[in-house]
Amino acid sequence: MGLRDRTPTTVAEFEAYRTRLNNWGRWGAEDQLGTLNLITPEVRRGAAALVRDGRTVSCANPLATAAAVPDAKRNGRPADHRMTVNPGSTVDYIGVSYHGFVNTHIDALCHIFAANGGPMYNNRPASLVTEAGAGANAVDAWRDGIVTRGVLYDIPKMRGQDHVAIGDPVEGWHLEDWAKQQGITPQPGDAVLIRSGADPFWHAHPGFEMVMPLNTPGVAASVLEFLHDTGASLMGWDLQEASGQEQYGERIPLHVIAIPHMGLPLLDNANFEGLSAACAERGRYEFMLTIAPLVVLGGTGSPVNPIAVF
Repeated sequence: MGLRDRTPTTVAEFEAYRTRLNNWGRWGAEDQLGTLNLITPEVRRGAAALVRDGRTVSCANPLATAAAVPDAKRNGRPADHRMTVNPGSTVDYIGVSYHGFVNTHIDALCHIFAANGGPMYNNRPASLVTEAGAGANAVDAWRDGIVTRGVLYDIPKMRGQDHVAIGDPVEGWHLEDWAKQQGITPQPGDAVLIRSGADPFWHAHPGFEMVMPLNTPGVAASVLEFLHDTGASLMGWDLQEASGQEQYGERIPLHVIAIPHMGLPLLDNANFEGLSAACAERGRYEFMLTIAPLVVLGGTGSPVNPIAVF
């Protein structure tokens, strides 16, 4: 079952992921990088070699103010953007609650615990996280930035669709098929970017009411096996967990395996429409990817603007 047999992940297999895909201790007891350890200097140099024409493409959504995303289910705490206009200058204030389903952000390894009450990644106690911030596994551990090879897995393009359909999620073997089709060999340290077609989906369904557990199209649990087996450093997606995975007993099942057990950062709510067009124009789906999280001491993540460089 699962990725090997190209069948959806069973409940028993999902529970086994907690140990089978676990990376606690793999990079030492003090590690706070998780799978970002797979981005070696050699991986960065290889990514830089992919820069040929100097074209850059943002993979971020605009910050979700109330006017930008009025759907309260997707944007329960709109970003607060206030302008002050002076005679000779302007300044502004921005306050944003970035976790959720709209703002582009990266999840730190203190964001999700392995179980209620902890522990978190690398068997650290959840008590290290207080209202003052996280004493370990926080986003400031990544202050030097993330630079690696990004690979776009454009599943709607492979299927000849505008977006992934509800009831037909992205499985691990679909990533294998796309890589084979494009002549790409997955490599340790890759940033695996999965396009499900979020913008086309929301434009085609303006009255769609998102509920939890998620009822949107997206990504299925078998993708976790692909990430583990190929040595991915992080996963980015424009739509998160797919509908129909309630049997695992988790509201966001890929989050609860990837972050606390695998130590694998998630780039949530990315926008891959411009990237998809740029890749199709060039006929290649690999590029250098840069992500620079804000240095938020003790933070559970950060809003980011990922940049693909061709």
